[in-house]
Amino acid sequence: MPRLNRRQFAAAAAATIASTRMSRLSAADSNENAVEPNEIAVGPNEKLGVCIAGVNSRGQEHIRGFSHDPRTEVRAIVDIDESVGQRRVEKIAETQGRKPEFFTDLREALEMDGIDIVTSAAPNHWHALMGIWAMQAGKDVYIEKPICHNLHEGRALVAAAEKYGRMCQTGTQCRSSSAVRDAMQLIADGGIGEVNFARGLCYKRRPSIGALGDYPIPEKVNFDLWSGPATYTDPKVTRRRFHYDWHWQRHYGNGDLGNQGPHQTDIARWGLGLNRHPNAIFTYGGRLGYQTEQKDPNYVDAGDTGNTEISLYDYGDKCIVFETRGLDCKTTSGPEIERFFGNKTSNKIGVIFYGNEGYVAQTSYAQCTAYDLDMNVIQEFRAKNVGDAHFANFIDSCRSRDASALNADALTGHLSAGVSHLGNISYYLGEKHHVSPDQLRNVLSKVKSLDDNDATLDRTIDHLVENGVELDQTPLSLGAQLKFDPEAERFIGNDDANAMLSREYRKGFEVPSAANV
Repeated sequence: MPRLNRRQFAAAAAATIASTRMSRLSAADSNENAVEPNEIAVGPNEKLGVCIAGVNSRGQEHIRGFSHDPRTEVRAIVDIDESVGQRRVEKIAETQGRKPEFFTDLREALEMDGIDIVTSAAPNHWHALMGIWAMQAGKDVYIEKPICHNLHEGRALVAAAEKYGRMCQTGTQCRSSSAVRDAMQLIADGGIGEVNFARGLCYKRRPSIGALGDYPIPEKVNFDLWSGPATYTDPKVTRRRFHYDWHWQRHYGNGDLGNQGPHQTDIARWGLGLNRHPNAIFTYGGRLGYQTEQKDPNYVDAGDTGNTEISLYDYGDKCIVFETRGLDCKTTSGPEIERFFGNKTSNKIGVIFYGNEGYVAQTSYAQCTAYDLDMNVIQEFRAKNVGDAHFANFIDSCRSRDASALNADALTGHLSAGVSHLGNISYYLGEKHHVSPDQLRNVLSKVKSLDDNDATLDRTIDHLVENGVELDQTPLSLGAQLKFDPEAERFIGNDDANAMLSREYRKGFEVPSAANV
């Protein structure tokens, strides 16, 4: 079918959907083809139709969740890899008794009758545009974290949800975990005293994705559609594993600070009561250790995001530090971390809150523990079926048309993803500025933080050295120290940093500004 621009697409979607049983689109404003805000989608006994976009990895959990909830039915699958998409279609037909339609282009799926909800588990660079297109067509949306590839996109999603009266849930499931919710309430109630500092952790092993090279795209992948909003690159990609390792290439993904990180940055903001962006950001780190791992000092990994990043976020009277480690996590984490996570040899992912009367540690999606200052357990919190609870909260809101009931709305997702994006910008601006540990320590002595900056640096260096990193040969990078205006969402006095708040978009796949959604 011929490709439509945004306004043509909105008009076509309006004409199609207006004739369906939902009568969702309003003809009152022919210039915008806007939907009626908060129009009730279905009757109390009618299923909501779901379209799931991106089903190779995380999308399989979307399939499971929405096909098993009796209030929803998966009616469409979208994937740019036809072989993957068709396999999912057949599996869904077996489990829910009805075969969904298959599309490679979301725009075609949005013209289908009976679609009320669109979910996106596509690569990060597609998240925002899929959400905006769907909301313009009158659909509610569930978008995996990070909901955006950059801040420009996150703000556009917030504006679209408000303008079109759509439910927009972010896939940060911990927001619906009763364990995390109860632990955050304990903090809010003063259970560990005054809390101004939180440490987020992503100690998660990420091996090299392979050397730079010329690898063919899977046979049935539509690379033009896969590229979407990202500028088109050589269709022979520079990574071996096409369907996952885009995470570690910044053109499409955001590294683990922007992959796993938004779960923990979200909890850190929540517990500290921070509903805004930070005032200042500083990151140091690198993509280190793969030369040792491959036993080749000249080895160049195909990824270009940091696998080791320490990001400091200054909120004035409060502070978040986020630690990303992608090398072997079986090495010691130091007593600061092990007293909360134990001397476990697996990944350590969570958030630690430091109060003047105790601590709270979130050590999994379903477990939190509160301690006094002597590390005696005050209270333990546990949950079950966290993912199902988050899907259920979204479906509840779709039926009630009450956006305030969403546990992780668009603004929540935008602010939490923003923490990761801002940290990465600091790193990207300084990745070629290499420093010795002593030079970095001198810089850190002047960086505002509520953390013990020296202790965190020592712990980071120990981890790298234990993984065979020779810092004199592959040194750490010193990120830019950035000041940020949280209201304007602009860096202060740094044009290079501001240029990274958005990106160059391909014609026909532009993510509009918040004013123009």
